[in-house]
Amino acid sequence: MSLNPTECWSTDSQSAGLRIALSSEQILVLPYDQFVLAELRITKQEHRLRLLFSMHDIVLTGANLGRVQIAMQKKELAYITKVSRNYELGLAEGAPVIYELEVKEVPPAGKPTVGQ
Repeated sequence: MSLNPTECWSTDSQSAGLRIALSSEQILVLPYDQFVLAELRITKQEHRLRLLFSMHDIVLTGANLGRVQIAMQKKELAYITKVSRNYELGLAEGAPVIYELEVKEVPPAGKPTVGQ
């Protein structure tokens, strides 16, 4: 899986989980056996793709995220990160692009989150 700076996602049919690069210092790998759902919402301004795992809720904001959702459905999505605005012009027209990437931990059922 070789990536250049403009690639914000990749697939691998042998992947056992999703690698999420939040920064160069913080990377998560979530196993596919904890995957619950993928929900894509499309507006005129943006695409929002929600990927829910048993313990993590991931929200991607960007454009052309339908291909990313299909890769997740097939359990072939191997890697995601947000693309730097510096490299945005190097993207092919119609290519998926992730502008924002948010990850929240989901508390176990029946356990309140901190501060509740």
